[in-house]
Amino acid sequence: MTAQDQIQTTVTDNDVVLFMKGTKSMPQCGFSSRVAGVLDFMGVDFADVNVLADDALRQGIKDYSDWPTIPQLYVKGEFVGGCDIITEMTLSGELDQLFDNKGVTYDKDAADKIREHNT
Repeated sequence: MTAQDQIQTTVTDNDVVLFMKGTKSMPQCGFSSRVAGVLDFMGVDFADVNVLADDALRQGIKDYSDWPTIPQLYVKGEFVGGCDIITEMTLSGELDQLFDNKGVTYDKDAADKIREHNT
């Protein structure tokens, strides 16, 4: 299976996927840690893919999304963005709207707390 096939399968088989450096329990960069932390705090069930474990996968995800950086978040097969975009979407409420529209379960109160603490 090629990296592209592996990515396609992972994105298709999981409602929410974070391609990151490290794992959700042990992120290995600040940007990956931030996005995983937001998802964890909001109670989102997500698959994590450690791009540091496989060079072909690390480059493959950049080619797949045509996005040069890691982490990358996918929701219901759709590329959402990296750390800056997820941070902005969280603070504006757009991430809540995306989860609502896609039928992804999350803790609305936790999302509101993030916004309260960042205003």
